[in-house]
Amino acid sequence: MPALTPNQSLVLTALATAAATTTLLLSYQALRREVRTERLKKQVGDDVDEWERGLAGGAGGGGEGGASGGATPEEVAEWKAEQEGRAREWKEGEFDEALIREQLTRNYNFFGEEPMAKIRAARVVVVGCGGVGSWCALMLLRSGVSKLRLIDFDLTTLSSLNRHACATLEDVGSPKVIAMQKYFRKIAPWADVEVEVGLWRKGEGEAMLEGADWVVDAIDNIDTKVDLLAHCKKQGIKVFSSMGAGAKQDPTRVQIADISNTYEDPLARSVRRRLRLQGVPSGVPVVYSSEVPGEIKLLPLPEEEFAKGSVKHLSAFDDFRVRILPVLGPLPAIFGLTIATYILLALGGRPLADASEIKNRKKLYASLERNLAEREARWQHAPADGQVLVDTLPVSQADVGYVFEDLHRGRTTFGAEIVHKPALVRWDRARPCRVDNLVVMTRKEADTHERECLRAGRSLVDVWGADDVEKVERRAQEARRVEAYRYS
Repeated sequence: MPALTPNQSLVLTALATAAATTTLLLSYQALRREVRTERLKKQVGDDVDEWERGLAGGAGGGGEGGASGGATPEEVAEWKAEQEGRAREWKEGEFDEALIREQLTRNYNFFGEEPMAKIRAARVVVVGCGGVGSWCALMLLRSGVSKLRLIDFDLTTLSSLNRHACATLEDVGSPKVIAMQKYFRKIAPWADVEVEVGLWRKGEGEAMLEGADWVVDAIDNIDTKVDLLAHCKKQGIKVFSSMGAGAKQDPTRVQIADISNTYEDPLARSVRRRLRLQGVPSGVPVVYSSEVPGEIKLLPLPEEEFAKGSVKHLSAFDDFRVRILPVLGPLPAIFGLTIATYILLALGGRPLADASEIKNRKKLYASLERNLAEREARWQHAPADGQVLVDTLPVSQADVGYVFEDLHRGRTTFGAEIVHKPALVRWDRARPCRVDNLVVMTRKEADTHERECLRAGRSLVDVWGADDVEKVERRAQEARRVEAYRYS
């Protein structure tokens, strides 16, 4: 191997020195970051320990005012003030900004500097901190929203733990918002998390919304919900509302829509009607499920409760429901995370303006409706004027959507196929053209059915077989049950 020239030796020495210096700098920075992280962890841990020691002596600690007996509003307010007095105040800038940015690095990568600055400066008020509200608030906090106000009157119960984002066994008997505040301190101690242990009411709670960039409505009670939404719309406060997550089981039906364009959700229907009476026909984004109400409904009260007299005392407030609605835990979480996503995108300058409404595929429904009208005209020898026939069909476009999406799951009735151009056709020519007498077929099957069964009058069993006829009858029975519920 030839000897190196002086210049080559000098270059190699310089490179080696630069590499060594870079390694030392990076090692020092990593060590310094690790030390700062450990110091921050210790600070947070000490503060949370102090908070929990205070909690042990408060209303949620298992005494007469705790989980066993339940706390009065006065006791809750006193306990809350005492805990806030014990909690350490973290001043702005006390935490190392580099550590905060590292915790939020994935969000900075997604949004960029300026949008994240807006997200971190935003103030969001969450009204109702149960299954939906707790998950929404938690993800807003984790994503950088540093000013949160949590409003809820309710205490944590054992039954809350199947769906609440933050509550643990230790929190049973204490207010839900206090459980959330304690949990949030472990994630983002620098965040300003205010809590209000109380019920938002019209004429009393307007001040709680002052300065809010967004308000999240996750209230169960319909009167309070409508009052909150109407107030926000009339005052120009951005608000997002959650509809009913209870008794739902299909996560693929959860979607975002304007309140004026929701389907199959009884709560949304009632809210929409009442908002119209208050002069708010639209403009409220909501998360809801287009799942058709099934057999899971409010649980009946035990007979012994009625034997005791009036059951109104079982409700938290006079205008709140007494009976219990079954809840599958993941569904409220999905609702809450959907709301958080919508608000984060809006705050970050990427509003979800073109949300795909899964249920409301208007062009497809219009095509199915038009094709059904044409087939009805042909086999009955009626004038084939498409527009007139569409207007006079005994089923609406919403009925068409229900038959296709919910009754037949977006597939053909017989082969359960997803086809590019489905057709809707009357099943039994002797029965009216109603939702319980419509089937989904391929265009080829529909042509056969129209020719053989509707025009020629052949037996359904002869053309399609006993198994398929039985399948259609089962779907018809399901449709009749749902119709009875929808119009009861």
